[in-house]
Amino acid sequence: MLDIKYIRDNQNEVEQALLKRIDKKNLDLNKILKLDDQRREIIVKVDELKAERNKFSKTKPDAKTIKAMKKLGEDIKVLDRDLNSAEATLNEVLAALPNIPADDVVAGGKENNKIIKTFGEQTKFDFEPKNHVDLATDLGLIDYERAAKMSGAGFWTYVGDGALLEWALLNYFIDFHRSHPEYRFMIPPYMLNENSAYISGHLPKFKDDLFWAEKDKLCFNATSEMMLGNYHAGEMINRKDLPLKYYAFSTCFRREAGAYRTEERGMIRGHQFNKIEMFQFTLPEESWAAFDELLDYGEKLVEGLGLHYNTVQLAAGDCSAAMAKTIDLEVWIPSMKGYKEVSSVSNALDYQARRGNIRFKDVDNKNKFLHTLNASGLATSRVFPAILEQNQQADGSVLIPKVLQKYMGKKVLKK
Repeated sequence: MLDIKYIRDNQNEVEQALLKRIDKKNLDLNKILKLDDQRREIIVKVDELKAERNKFSKTKPDAKTIKAMKKLGEDIKVLDRDLNSAEATLNEVLAALPNIPADDVVAGGKENNKIIKTFGEQTKFDFEPKNHVDLATDLGLIDYERAAKMSGAGFWTYVGDGALLEWALLNYFIDFHRSHPEYRFMIPPYMLNENSAYISGHLPKFKDDLFWAEKDKLCFNATSEMMLGNYHAGEMINRKDLPLKYYAFSTCFRREAGAYRTEERGMIRGHQFNKIEMFQFTLPEESWAAFDELLDYGEKLVEGLGLHYNTVQLAAGDCSAAMAKTIDLEVWIPSMKGYKEVSSVSNALDYQARRGNIRFKDVDNKNKFLHTLNASGLATSRVFPAILEQNQQADGSVLIPKVLQKYMGKKVLKK
């Protein structure tokens, strides 16, 4: 959530920044400021009436005074209801606003995304390569049909070496993060209440993208970022304990609404996948250094697997609403003749912390909001297909990346 005071003091600057990601017809800061004016007017009236009531309370009570105080009490009660309503309306409008893009984030949508780094080269084959669905099926790694029988389309079951490869990836990711002991490992709950989904920025805008246990009003996490961002909700963090660094394992659940393109079958767009997520709570002045660290770790993980990928800075309109800046790591999927994201490295600045009331005291002992950052480290559901497709051999086998061989106990996946 954005700071209404910051919007008021920097209206033109905020508007120009938000127009990088919002159509002008959908942005009306004057309306928001008018709501805030109404809220302020009610506060002034309430304060005036309370001051008057306090003055009466110091006089000798008589019938006239008691009647006046009773009337003041009733008026204050009405104004308090009006104030609660005004604040709820203002917060609802503010919650719908996305974060202000960072200065170096360009305007527009996906078409304006920019490749800022490339690792490796596109795989060249001297045979007709298979897609990952056929490879996984032929090698007995994934069972799509029985998973669909149990759960429906968009799910799969890891089988045999497929399950071992998935587990090897997760162990590789976790061991990498364990080599950085300042990061604390967590396995959080997979379900969250509505307030937690609001704090993470998934509500209200992305409610339909989440799976819900309607009876309990709990949603299944779409990413560990949702849980980690709520871990310190409502807390005042001691400055000397910052930054707080975490990484978490979770299975993630997403509706992935809309029609799947033919090339996105299999594991490219599924409802359930596994991921290790990195997360940091930092001082405002340290958040961009933290962003660079998360990006570096994400790149090292993909490079350790020997996979060809691009590092892509997203344009404002392609960033998640809560994020001021996002850089994606996108691996090459040969059968798609394109790239798919395996990690998003994002800085939310104080947007999420403001929603979650996560604060610290600065050097002047004033309460300030922390900055929050997250990055996939990594998601497996696109790494797995990339390994199969980039490392496939003419005989239908697949070479296992060297860093995974100690977990697999073998170097090649064969029938």
